[in-house]
Amino acid sequence: MAHPKEEKTVIIVKPDGVKRGLIGEIMKRVEQRGLKIIAVKMIQADKPLIDKHLPKSRQWIIDVGNKSLEDYKKYKLDPRKHIGTADPFKIGMLVRKWLFDYWTSGPVVAFAVQGVHAIDMVRKIVGNTLPAKAEMGTIRGDYSVDSAILGNLGKRAVHNIVHASGSPEEARNEFKKWFKPNELHSYDRADDDIMF
Repeated sequence: MAHPKEEKTVIIVKPDGVKRGLIGEIMKRVEQRGLKIIAVKMIQADKPLIDKHLPKSRQWIIDVGNKSLEDYKKYKLDPRKHIGTADPFKIGMLVRKWLFDYWTSGPVVAFAVQGVHAIDMVRKIVGNTLPAKAEMGTIRGDYSVDSAILGNLGKRAVHNIVHASGSPEEARNEFKKWFKPNELHSYDRADDDIMF
């Protein structure tokens, strides 16, 4: 295990966050927590990269479909009427396609972050994956009210501004997909000795 101060994670400002001018705000919130940005790049993600980034296991696809079905039930809507099926796998595949369209709709900004409990801290900063459930004070809670049911009814992905690695394993995998080793930088923040 690496030293806790050296934990690393990946944050990706999605196309809606870029188009809304939230790159600086997101970086600011990360840096204010004492986390260090060690790499930054803007790219136009293509389908092969997003295919590597998104999970593709059958179970993940079914889980996504089941979450959508829960929302249809909650709002008393018939998924067959809106998207032509109530099969969780088929719905999950639709959502995965919508995610491709979303992620490739404009440039994204990927940045690598390092610091104490970086993964958990960044997840707290960005808030719940579904903006309508995100607490105020988080990036998603402050800048979006989108929800899964709105996405499904619009036949699109949820616009939730930013992605953040959810676990150490996910962070390690995402580093390999989004950054080359020579793109990561090491430096001391001026406040390291004060904060830790």
